[in-house]
Amino acid sequence: MALYFVMIVFFTYFYVAITFNPEEVSDNMKKYGGFIPGIRAGKPTADYLQYVLSRITLPGAFYLGFVALIPLVALVLISANQNFPFGGTSILIMVGVGLETVKQIDAQLQQRHYEGLLR
Repeated sequence: MALYFVMIVFFTYFYVAITFNPEEVSDNMKKYGGFIPGIRAGKPTADYLQYVLSRITLPGAFYLGFVALIPLVALVLISANQNFPFGGTSILIMVGVGLETVKQIDAQLQQRHYEGLLR
């Protein structure tokens, strides 16, 4: 279980490192006139974005690790067999798909000038 948890945390950081490039975001912000109040454009913005990203990713990675461990802990606590219907990965996929679906529905409602789904 510990190795599974560590792998979830590692791959969370790996995924974030691949999908979000602070230097590219900083350059795009500078090119289009965006800025972060109190932070100079260029390298300081990229450094600040990297700092914030690492601070946000840590609790998110732990959360994903704990969610993935829920079925394993449930298997141990209730002495279920291997035919238990939910695994940690399947729960993460269901939560991700659910969140993405709600986000897309809310975007469609906002596009049509509605107040929003969750308000």
